[in-house]
Amino acid sequence: MKIAFFDTKPYDKKYFETYASKRGLEIKYYETKLTEDTVELAAGADGVCVFVNDTVSAPVIDKLYEMGVRLVALRCAGFNNVDMKHAYGKLHVLRVPAYSPYAVAEHAIALLLTSVRRIHKAYNRTREFNFSLNGMLGFDLHGKTVGVVGTGKIGIAFINICLGFGMKVLAYDKYPAEDLIRSGVQYVTADELFRESDVISLHCPLTEETYHLIDEEALQKCKKGVVIINTSRGALVDAEALLVAIKSRKVGAACLDVYEEESELFFEDCSGHILDDDILSRLISMPNVILTSHQAFFTEEALDNIAEITVDNIVNYLSVGKCNNELCHRCSGVEDCGSRGCF
Repeated sequence: MKIAFFDTKPYDKKYFETYASKRGLEIKYYETKLTEDTVELAAGADGVCVFVNDTVSAPVIDKLYEMGVRLVALRCAGFNNVDMKHAYGKLHVLRVPAYSPYAVAEHAIALLLTSVRRIHKAYNRTREFNFSLNGMLGFDLHGKTVGVVGTGKIGIAFINICLGFGMKVLAYDKYPAEDLIRSGVQYVTADELFRESDVISLHCPLTEETYHLIDEEALQKCKKGVVIINTSRGALVDAEALLVAIKSRKVGAACLDVYEEESELFFEDCSGHILDDDILSRLISMPNVILTSHQAFFTEEALDNIAEITVDNIVNYLSVGKCNNELCHRCSGVEDCGSRGCF
């Protein structure tokens, strides 16, 4: 069983080789991303393994199918980079639905606490022996209202932490979780969540329906000074609209681990280059914006789980033609069917 592994980083090899060698899986690692220009590298492979910034578009799918590749293994939960409709009848798409919801949820909370308590500014100040508290005033999370969009495994983990802080939780999801309702979480409409929340955190997949969920119209409905957290997918937030809302003081702070146009930047060292993305440059320059480079998933536990589940997905499918983590083609990936049992 041969797999072409794209967008490889050193830490990928460390974790994947452990499980691949145990399961008899041969992996050819490529540092380049999967695109129309690099798809030929998959020739002779049984499948490809891709990450969030690889491109599994219609032309790429057609070329893979032409070369006899029938399997795409996502080493992530999201699948917005795959043309699911075009993959129907050609490729089987597997994913890792839950590698460590705690990793992402805890990172979201870390961003929030860092922002509202000015931890990043305090760190820089005290390193220069500046112990002034001017401009460092924060606010308690206790008693504040947090709106959570998406109550899957990550959303639930985030909500449980918020409940521990004594926050009031509003939630928006097509599929309410009964356990959360019993815990005092109130499900509301998206508009009500925007209007009532002091903090809004996004934990939903990127689909046609959720694209630019946070746009100019949504931001206008929000409280003045709202804190926006996004650790899911960049395009859930209209970055240009967010920048305008920050400049107008409508948004009090933005905590971002993802960015709409991150594919050519994140996971790479761009420190020696001039950044061509003006919106990203302006966001980073804002004193109330904290940006990390899509690292919410990046814990030892998560990387180990990702490698184990991805290898198991591949071996199970190639061995017996079945995998519980295959994305549903019935609805062409529009819904997060993998967690609903719809195949």
